[in-house]
Amino acid sequence: MTAVEEPGRIVLLTASHRVAPGLLSWPAWQTLRAADLVLCPDAGHPQLPYLREAGVPVEISAPDAQELVEACAGGRTVVVLPSGEGDRRLTDGLARLAGSGRVQMPDLELLPGSYDLPGARLLDLVQVMDRIRRACPWSSQQTHKGLAKYALEEAYELVEAVEEGDRDELREELGDVLLQVVFHARIAEEDAEAPFSVDDVAGGIVEKLIHRHPHVFGSETASTPEEVKSHWLRMKAVEKQRSSVTDGVPLGQPALALAAKLSARARTAGLSVPLPSGEGVGYRLLALAVEAESAGVDPEAALRAAARAYREAIRSAEAG
Repeated sequence: MTAVEEPGRIVLLTASHRVAPGLLSWPAWQTLRAADLVLCPDAGHPQLPYLREAGVPVEISAPDAQELVEACAGGRTVVVLPSGEGDRRLTDGLARLAGSGRVQMPDLELLPGSYDLPGARLLDLVQVMDRIRRACPWSSQQTHKGLAKYALEEAYELVEAVEEGDRDELREELGDVLLQVVFHARIAEEDAEAPFSVDDVAGGIVEKLIHRHPHVFGSETASTPEEVKSHWLRMKAVEKQRSSVTDGVPLGQPALALAAKLSARARTAGLSVPLPSGEGVGYRLLALAVEAESAGVDPEAALRAAARAYREAIRSAEAG
């Protein structure tokens, strides 16, 4: 009676290109060390130097599905490190062999050697932006000043997506705003006198968030949103050391938002400042903006909501 030969095992070991090479999971290292054969079709695979340093022999080879199945004969375990783009030819071939019913297939296992952490796709965005900056005739010529108008447009479109409540549109517009940040940071790398990178931008905001949240990262406590805001304003005042509560309020923002921001700064500082008197709609709008802000209403958002209702009324009138 002839013994049935064990079919063996094929392990496709994947690793995220967003994780530093060599940082593989313990199951991945165990499988690599115990394998009878480790194959890799790409001589430049980023994991190879680390596998060799760890004493794991790797054969540079790109077998087809039939050859790989044969390499597993006798119960052998063969590990394959696909290239970064994967190996569709091999996986399709294995699927065809398995579906034919004519071949005793080895056990097939897909083993993730590393996983993406939250935010890992941001690394892809940085890489894509870097390539576009170097290779695109339009993008390579852009400056901070030239892009400024797009940042403003994308911010308005984001606000509109929030107001519309469209989740797909919101996700897309957040991406467009994020692009502006990464684009400006990439341009900033090329400054001859004061260059900085997207890592500097991210590092700066991380430090700011930690410093301004002592109730989260430090020993202070805050149990209400008002206490959190008090912490934030106190830390901000120490950092900026401004001579006026109006310092740092951008005058280029929409007028209603500007009036509300100035009102909020004065109220928070405990200042009782009479409104300037004058003729015309501007002074009446100022008074309304201050009144709204004091009542906890965002006048800019309120007017936008009213304007949207007006737009719908116009469309209804047009429809007859």
